Amino acid sequence: MRISDRSAIAPFYVMDVWKAAADRQRIHGDVLALAAGQPSTPAPQPVVAAAQKAIVEQVLGYTESTGILPLKETIADYYGRREGVDVDPSEVVITTGSSGAFTILFLAAFDVGDTVVMARPGYPAYRNVLQALGCRVHELACGPDERFQPTLAMLEELPVPPAGLIIASPANPTGTIIDPAEFAAIARWCAEHGVLLISDEIYHGISFGDLSQLCAWQASREAAVVGSVSKYFSMTGWRLGWMLVPSRYRDAVNRLASNLTVCPPAVSQYAAMAAFCDESLTELDGHVQRYRRNRDILLEGLGEQAISKFAPADGAFYLYADVSHLTSDSTAWCARVLAETGVAMAPGIDFDTSNGNRTIRLCFAGATATMHEALERLAPMLRDF
Repeated sequence: MRISDRSAIAPFYVMDVWKAAADRQRIHGDVLALAAGQPSTPAPQPVVAAAQKAIVEQVLGYTESTGILPLKETIADYYGRREGVDVDPSEVVITTGSSGAFTILFLAAFDVGDTVVMARPGYPAYRNVLQALGCRVHELACGPDERFQPTLAMLEELPVPPAGLIIASPANPTGTIIDPAEFAAIARWCAEHGVLLISDEIYHGISFGDLSQLCAWQASREAAVVGSVSKYFSMTGWRLGWMLVPSRYRDAVNRLASNLTVCPPAVSQYAAMAAFCDESLTELDGHVQRYRRNRDILLEGLGEQAISKFAPADGAFYLYADVSHLTSDSTAWCARVLAETGVAMAPGIDFDTSNGNRTIRLCFAGATATMHEALERLAPMLRDF
């Protein structure tokens, strides 16, 4: 029996960090988790109450393959209130996390051999899943000059338009937000050239600066929008996401969803309707204010300790730092830091296959006290640089 060629993709290296951190936690009980890309807080209280009610009152069997109508209506209303976008509930497809949304969308839109463009550094699962599906991934090297985001000029320089383009704003791992005018121009270029723009908007709601977060449907209804309750809504383990899908893909998406996952988790769907109420949003916006404080604490503290080159942390809850003056092997360096201090950070190799050995990602979604303690523990290792 042989193993398929499509399975020969790169691992998600941060999972190794999580395992090492879990091992240390069992032995020493002192891990400070700055590696995992998730909030440290539970779901909003109205969500927890709604989940308890659903468990008692609902059968919680299969639902429609693309989600229950009340949740679609809730999400459509949310886009109108928070994003200023008119969405019909029929345009919303509920999925098993945003990961499920990307897989279904890739299968619906791209064939083997199609080229899909993404930024480098960028979220590794885009690249790995596309390659597993037989697509060609073309990475645009996006550095400080481009604020780590693709530009229209980059797309115009491509020899031929690709089948698709993925943009994340705010982005993982950098936290950067693409300039709204630039994003709108890119969306128009994609529509004019028959390129599917896939807009990863799972970090919408978490921003700190002057740049506003543009929903791709504000610029083009030919784009596909991916959302999730994982990040801003503090519900990673509930495994619930959604898509706003252009009409031409809707039938294919429906057929693929019913075969691949049958339906998203029922209890998560009933509970998630409460995530969009005013009480939940007030609780969640409070988390964002803490993220802002944590970001500022790390930026100032690390700057004083010899790490001062960061991607612009406009949103999300990450700092992406250049540590080339400390190491040329950030994977080994992060392992050493974890072993000596208990501070878990993600090496950049997941996000940048060319230069990630000289970068790290830190997540500041934890408690503010954790940020202060991390700085204290890191200080002896950074003092001589």
